[in-house]
Amino acid sequence: MPTFVAQVKNSSGKVLQEKVQASSPEQARTMLKNKYVAVGEVKKSGIDIDLSFLDSLLSNITVKDKAVFSRQFSVMINAGVAIVRCLGVLSDQSGNKKLKKALASISADVQQGSPLSDAMGKHPDCFDQLYVSMIEAGETGGVLDEVLDRLAKLLEDMARLQNQIKSAMAYPVAVGMLAVIVFFAMTIFLIPVFAKIFQDLGVPLPALTQFMLFLSGIMRSWKILIPIGSVAGFVFFIKQYYKTPAGRLQIDGFMLKMPLFGDLNEKSAVARFCRVFGTLTRSGVPILSSLDIVCNTVGNKVISNAVAGAIAEIQQGGMMSIAIQKANVFPALAIQMISIGEETGELDAMMMKVADFYEDEVEQAVKALTSVIEPLMMVAIAGMVGTILLSMYLPMFAVFDALG
Repeated sequence: MPTFVAQVKNSSGKVLQEKVQASSPEQARTMLKNKYVAVGEVKKSGIDIDLSFLDSLLSNITVKDKAVFSRQFSVMINAGVAIVRCLGVLSDQSGNKKLKKALASISADVQQGSPLSDAMGKHPDCFDQLYVSMIEAGETGGVLDEVLDRLAKLLEDMARLQNQIKSAMAYPVAVGMLAVIVFFAMTIFLIPVFAKIFQDLGVPLPALTQFMLFLSGIMRSWKILIPIGSVAGFVFFIKQYYKTPAGRLQIDGFMLKMPLFGDLNEKSAVARFCRVFGTLTRSGVPILSSLDIVCNTVGNKVISNAVAGAIAEIQQGGMMSIAIQKANVFPALAIQMISIGEETGELDAMMMKVADFYEDEVEQAVKALTSVIEPLMMVAIAGMVGTILLSMYLPMFAVFDALG
């Protein structure tokens, strides 16, 4: 985004030179008029080095960032503060560079007469289709503060669920990394010391010791690049394959059926689907539009296809619960509760209850999974260390026999 410079006058009458980043001189003037009493001629800066791509690389807008923004925006709108003033204040206090720049641009677009939803739609990296659609529904119904409050609640629940999973997996991941470091350190530095002792003694080495010496030799030579390159190549292949429609469908299907984590992934996806769909419909977004948005935000292609089938079923006059049941990917309890919601005409309320239930299920599943993983990792660490120690002590028994 280019940089513009202009002579401005503040409220105390002092003349200053101000720089601002904008897409055009008109937008730069509009942004400056919002802060200063008078604005002179706006010119493009002579030295204009666009480093905005660095912000895209180094800055990432998290769910928590959007939740905090939505909550603050909702409180200010509910207090009667003008939208432009809200955006200006939130842009100034934002600690995320990408979000800060996006809010400044959105504020300028709104000042020029663009609807808030259209202005946000120009920044898909910051505000996805779900966010923009809910803002549009709030503008249309005149309940923007209520929609922002629901958005904040939705994003806060999503952030809370993510934090629970991350915090539960932090300990096993840390222990696993420590185990790998210890294994490499003992194999690379400790085993060669004992190997030299055994070589000087001239004792025959057991098969386990020979294997560990062979492994140590590989780790201390260029040959270690072969397994590292193989793993990196396999990961790269999986990522590229996941970008294809068939690959994403196959991998997402495996994610729902894999041991230990399959049940957790399924419950998490169902909770996300119900929470997003319930929030959209409660905010006034039509059911078909809500389902179309959920298809792109649910995060699993198998469940996304099931939702797409529900769209076709509803367009033909059918019920969503029956279409979802045909896909055989949703739990029976979720299908029954969705069916009851359709029969009673309270689908949005039922969806929110299903989301609450499965979010609690995810929390309990994460705790149970952690309690299983931790002892397994301790056994694995003990096995690795024990194997290394055994490979070093076995030759000593041969030495003792020779001495005897």
